[in-house]
Amino acid sequence: MKLLLISNSTTPGEPYLDYPKYEIKRFLGDQHLTALFIPYAAVTFSFDLYEQKVAERFRELGYDLTSIHHYSDPVEAVKEAQVIVIGGGNTWQLVRMMHDRQLMEPIREKVLSGTPYIGWSAGSNVACPTLRTTNDMPIIDPHGFETTGLVPFQINPHYLDANPEGHGGETREQRIEEFLEINPDVFVVGLREGTMLRVEDDHMHLIGNRTARIFLKGNPPLELGSEDDFSFLLE
Repeated sequence: MKLLLISNSTTPGEPYLDYPKYEIKRFLGDQHLTALFIPYAAVTFSFDLYEQKVAERFRELGYDLTSIHHYSDPVEAVKEAQVIVIGGGNTWQLVRMMHDRQLMEPIREKVLSGTPYIGWSAGSNVACPTLRTTNDMPIIDPHGFETTGLVPFQINPHYLDANPEGHGGETREQRIEEFLEINPDVFVVGLREGTMLRVEDDHMHLIGNRTARIFLKGNPPLELGSEDDFSFLLE
């Protein structure tokens, strides 16, 4: 199994998918590949526009990319894919459309058979067992919280250590603590912006110059960086 789970697509002031592009290249290698893109998390812009933005960056790296929304049989498109790419946006919308098209299990089977998977933000959320640690507003009934379960832990993308000045609501850590009260046996990875998790079979490590914050009920949070082994989270 090969996964590249990215916290965010864009660093402010940079082009779309610019900061992770070299890691995507290292992940996929030099072979010419055609990636299947799943744009369903887009809400305020079209799937065509989303495909265009992502395809431009992938062409720069030497890969082709086509969106699943062009296919009359999306399950067959997954079965034939050389690479699966799931973009960010609204996780609830993404999961609803994946459930409606019965894609969760085909994607899981395809990736477990060796097809590389790249996701960012919502696309990283759906590699987890459920969508429950997304930050996104529940704008639609997802027809079930279950996702692909490619990894056994939950990811909180765009993890923030504190609220903006003057904001009185709960911090991200407090929200994760609420999740842990209900789900005490589940690890949650607070994945800060500018970082990503790379999985190769039973090994996982962090890429980026910031640490990740690891939560489990009854344990103090761990701060682990790119020099640390994250593989215990896959057990």
